[in-house]
Amino acid sequence: MLGGGAPRARHVLPNIVERTSRGEYSMDPYSKLLKERIVFLGVQIDDVSANDVMAQLLFLESEDPDRDISIYINSPGGSFTSLTAIYDTMQFVRPDISTICMGQAASAAAVLLAAGTPGKRFALENSRILIHQPSAQGEGQSSDIEIQAREILRVRALQETMLARHTGRTETEIRRDTERDKIFSADEAEEYGLIDEVIMSRKAARLLSARSA
Repeated sequence: MLGGGAPRARHVLPNIVERTSRGEYSMDPYSKLLKERIVFLGVQIDDVSANDVMAQLLFLESEDPDRDISIYINSPGGSFTSLTAIYDTMQFVRPDISTICMGQAASAAAVLLAAGTPGKRFALENSRILIHQPSAQGEGQSSDIEIQAREILRVRALQETMLARHTGRTETEIRRDTERDKIFSADEAEEYGLIDEVIMSRKAARLLSARSA
C-alpha cells in the first residue's frame, strides 16, 4: 500500500506468497488488492488515510488511465477536509471510479460512496449508510467563533451541493434530511440515489453488468 502503509488491524495479517518466473515474493492483502486496482478504505477518514487513498488513485491512474478503479468502503466517516481531498481526487483522475460499500459508509464516507461514477456505485445487501450535517465546535474569542460559524455554514452548503449532485435530490431535500442522522439500508440508499445497485455476490454483479453492457 502506498503512503502510510496498510491500515492497523487487531490481528496480524498473513502475507500472500506469489510465484512468478522470477521467483517467489510476498505482499500483504492491501498490496494484493492494489495490484488488482482495488483501494480499500476501512478506517476513519483523516489526513493519513486520505493521503493513502489519494496516492493510490494517482498511482493507478499513472499505471493505466483507461481501466476502472474500485474503492471498497467500510468507514465511520471523519474529517470534512480529508473527505474533500479524496473527493476532488476521485473527480480529477481519468479512470472511472467504482465505489462499493461493505459494512458501513457513514458521514464523510457516504459522500465518497455517492461520488463514484454513475452506474458504478454499489452496496452489499446488509450495508448501512448514514448521512448528516458536518459538525464542528467553536472555541476562542467571539470574533473567532463568528469566523468558525461562517465556515460551518460554508462546509454544510458544500456537502449539500455534493450530495445533491450525485443523488439527483435537491439541496433543500438534502438539507432537510441531514438535519438529523439519516440511516439507510442498502435498498433505501439505492432508492435515495446514494448508490445504483444492491449486490449480493460478485458473480451476480458480473451477470448484471453483462446484461446492461
